[in-house]
Amino acid sequence: MTESREQGEDRRRKAIQDELKKLEESAMYSAQMQFEQTKQWRGVNLSLGLPASILAAVSGATALASTTGRITAGILALAAAGFGAILTTINASHRMNQAAAAANAYLEIQTATRQAREIDLPDWPLDEARSALAELTARRDEQNKTAEPPNRRSYRRAKANIEAGGQTYTVDGARSTEARRKRRWRAR
Repeated sequence: MTESREQGEDRRRKAIQDELKKLEESAMYSAQMQFEQTKQWRGVNLSLGLPASILAAVSGATALASTTGRITAGILALAAAGFGAILTTINASHRMNQAAAAANAYLEIQTATRQAREIDLPDWPLDEARSALAELTARRDEQNKTAEPPNRRSYRRAKANIEAGGQTYTVDGARSTEARRKRRWRAR
């Protein structure tokens, strides 16, 4: 028995919808992981940059205060230089900015995909829907090429954030809130 044209179109539209859902989920996880990377690099930047600045200031003050503090000032200056060298080598501030930009790019892809699936897909001709899917997939693939791969900690924290409802909008809240309550109740 051959499939009618309408059944074939329905099947293709459902397949495109499923692919858009997968793409949206992929972008959601990628965005959350990059935001976690941003937080980690910000912490590294602060934990190395702050001591370097403080040690440099203290060593300068110690050197200027008296001649007896020369050795102490020298040690503090070397420690400050060490922190500064590590910070320069790992380039935490650049990595933090790069992760934040990647996270926001993934959020853009996630939003565009959700809107295409929920708003446009029902009315699009199949060729237009397929073209939109291809364009969104290409955007995600291009972003994957430039984003720094996240570490395991970022993955675990992103997953926990998403499962806790961190990607839930208030308008979607009634369903999601009830689902979270049920998960919490079962976990007890």
